[in-house]
Amino acid sequence: RGATPVAPYLDAAVVADIAAKEGCDAVHPGYGFLSENDNFAKLCEEKGLTFVGPAPATIDLFGDKTKAKACAAEAGLPILESSPGLTSAAAAEAFVSQAGLKFPLLLKASFGGGGRGQAVVDRPEGLSEAFAKCSKEAELSFGRPEVFVERFLPRARHIEVQIVGDGRRCVHLFERDCSVQLRKQKVVEIAPSRDMAPALREKICGAAVRLCESVGYRNAGTVEFLVEGDLADAHAAFFFLELNPRIQVEHTITEEITGVDLVQLQFRLAGGKTLDDAGMEQRRLKFSGCA
Repeated sequence: RGATPVAPYLDAAVVADIAAKEGCDAVHPGYGFLSENDNFAKLCEEKGLTFVGPAPATIDLFGDKTKAKACAAEAGLPILESSPGLTSAAAAEAFVSQAGLKFPLLLKASFGGGGRGQAVVDRPEGLSEAFAKCSKEAELSFGRPEVFVERFLPRARHIEVQIVGDGRRCVHLFERDCSVQLRKQKVVEIAPSRDMAPALREKICGAAVRLCESVGYRNAGTVEFLVEGDLADAHAAFFFLELNPRIQVEHTITEEITGVDLVQLQFRLAGGKTLDDAGMEQRRLKFSGCA
């Protein structure tokens, strides 16, 4: 009573209670609201409900972008030079000075996403004001004020790789190009990316699998990268950006080119099936056409 229309969808305890009382055996969190809430995943497990997604610890790890980058670096993935999560402009200025980073730089909220708490800073004199604005927006949007500084790539392509795992082994279902964006939001996605060199595709998709296998990833997820240079260049540099530990709304275009029903596969994996049981061998996965 008195709650906003959205509030009930974000009340992890109430949703888990209703599912348990109604005799559900599983909960699929979709791709919004509680889908990246590790506390909700824990509540489901505590009530004997199967959470159709990654383990709570995995959701927690990749919910912090700075921890996610450290994990990616440990797995051997290339990352852009960046700071840890910071809470003051003075700390950001000190890091930039000590690291010798050149402007323009990017400020990003350590938690959350969707372009909120993010800004490009062109000059040193604009860093303090931009940091304060990003930190405030991050706290209002995600309840956490931490912001990190990252090297900015002015001309990059945004590529994301669809992966699925069973806790032991992972496979990729190729990539989507989400470079067409407006106000920091993706507006057009294409699968597969046009004109990508097969060797570059193999390197990027292989890196995504390597990262996910390093943490025993379970269920569906998306690993995002920035590519510096031409996609047709097999030697183009690419950098790990983040991992979304959930299915994404744009998963349907991957289904179109691979013929794999990703949501059905999520339920099968959550129910204890392995990738072998589902016939998901990397060498047998192909794409056809464009979506």
